[in-house]
Amino acid sequence: MSGDLTIHSLADRPDLAEHMWELGRLWPDFVFGDPTADLFYGRCTTTFAELSFVVEDPAEPGVVQARAHAVPFAMRGDELPDGGWDAVVRWGIEDAIDGRSTDEVSALEITIRPDHRGTGLAARLIATLREAAAERGATRLVAPVRPTLKSIEPHEPIDAYAQRTRPDGLPADPWLRTHVAAGGTIERVAPQSMVISGTLGQWREWTGAAFDTDGPTVAAGALVPVLVDVGRDLGVYVEPNVWVSHPT
Repeated sequence: MSGDLTIHSLADRPDLAEHMWELGRLWPDFVFGDPTADLFYGRCTTTFAELSFVVEDPAEPGVVQARAHAVPFAMRGDELPDGGWDAVVRWGIEDAIDGRSTDEVSALEITIRPDHRGTGLAARLIATLREAAAERGATRLVAPVRPTLKSIEPHEPIDAYAQRTRPDGLPADPWLRTHVAAGGTIERVAPQSMVISGTLGQWREWTGAAFDTDGPTVAAGALVPVLVDVGRDLGVYVEPNVWVSHPT
């Protein structure tokens, strides 16, 4: 049960920082090819240790069962950015370097070991991030949400997919539904939340797909098709996410 698990910030438990990546690669392999994540994400978890959380089971001390991260940032303009995840990661580090005042907090990741999913732990971690945002004076926690089942329908426009609801009015997508059930509101789509490019050899290694034909190519785990140019030996993936806002 999730109630038996304890949640610690890395500010309080820096000894768990080295273990938080031991959850394994629970995301599609191509996600780790995002250059923005490669450049900035690790620094977010150290610079903002008070916004990075790990979950521990008292029965398995030192073993991280889940992790959650957020980043403070200053808005550029009136709307949450089209650039979604990549934008707020980059802005958060830029703001810290420049000493800029930050009035927003964005969730970056909630990753849970498969045997703890469906236990209510996700809602606990959303609440933890929301409380941490409130402690910084933010009036909301925002999140560029990666819809869980969108990869099953890669050709469906993200706008239409995000608007689907069940008879009870909650989103049809499980991860969007978790956020909305926890008090979140869908704000808008982030059409360019992650941009990942690689050689066709890299894409074959990441996904197992052939990538031998020009044009949009469906790949396992991808929310939209990868754009392939065989002559240039290039595949480009532009992932859309959905901005959700949680009041603090």
